[in-house]
Amino acid sequence: MPLFTRKPKKDDHLLDNNNVGEHKSKIYNGTKSPAPVTEDSKPKLIFHCQLAHGSPTGLISGFSNVRELYQKIAECYEFPAEEILFCTLNTHKIDMTKLLGGQIGLDDFIFVHRKGQPKEIEISKTEDALGLTITDNGNGYAFIKRIREGSIIDSIDYIQVGDHIEKINEESLIGRRHFEVAKLLKDIPKGTTFTMRLVEPIRAGFSNIEARGNPKKGKKSSYGSGKETLRFKADGNAQIQNEPDSVMQVGIDSINQLLENFMGINDTELATQIWEQAEGKTNSMDFAEAIDASDLEEFGFTDDFIIELWGVITDARSGRIG
Repeated sequence: MPLFTRKPKKDDHLLDNNNVGEHKSKIYNGTKSPAPVTEDSKPKLIFHCQLAHGSPTGLISGFSNVRELYQKIAECYEFPAEEILFCTLNTHKIDMTKLLGGQIGLDDFIFVHRKGQPKEIEISKTEDALGLTITDNGNGYAFIKRIREGSIIDSIDYIQVGDHIEKINEESLIGRRHFEVAKLLKDIPKGTTFTMRLVEPIRAGFSNIEARGNPKKGKKSSYGSGKETLRFKADGNAQIQNEPDSVMQVGIDSINQLLENFMGINDTELATQIWEQAEGKTNSMDFAEAIDASDLEEFGFTDDFIIELWGVITDARSGRIG
């Protein structure tokens, strides 16, 4: 089975929580007034956000998936949701390592990046690899996460980290996961000239941007200690987790590094699924059988790659990395 055969997933879901407490912010969560709070209300999951190029702070709640989050943000700032390119956590910079994707901390501050200038670039594939690492936001947009120094793409000034890859030639990539886009680019024959349509995020001054919640100004987490994480699961459910165990986090980070090296993708959710399949396994054969019996079988991981995965998992367990 080919390596990249996984079908795009539906939107990953957040907790089903539509309760919003009263507040005095100038901007509400996309409604005329906050919803009433009852004694049976669930914990109030309220997130602070700003536009990355400058805006007042908004309070966002009452969403159940990434698409609804974007809609709430759009209602808050009164522009179409389709103008949102991606969101970063705790930084207004175009830092794709901070991309809001598979999970969000309950104390995270959301910065919203809107669509900017589209651009079409003709590229000659003179080498086997273009030099791109690709990621996505779980909402149908794939982005350039990293550009390898000295690569084909590095020589083209118009292509930058954070650009959304919208089309290859006439084929739309909206709705595709990052590993699908990576495969399409990899499969372009060497010596071919192709056109890539990109959309860059708005780049502007940041004079109106404030740092994330400042205790001196009374900005505190709306729930718990701030170390909890809201994880978007592939099955459509969501789960609040405490800060991840250090061994598990080291293992997931190491698996993610392998995914980047072997597949050109960065996917914390996928790395977490792989780590979970190794629970209770004591050898690579049992681990491989668990992979084959799960949804991960669709990726068609090679035997060599599974052995590499097992190696970093056992290293993390034994404390040899971290």
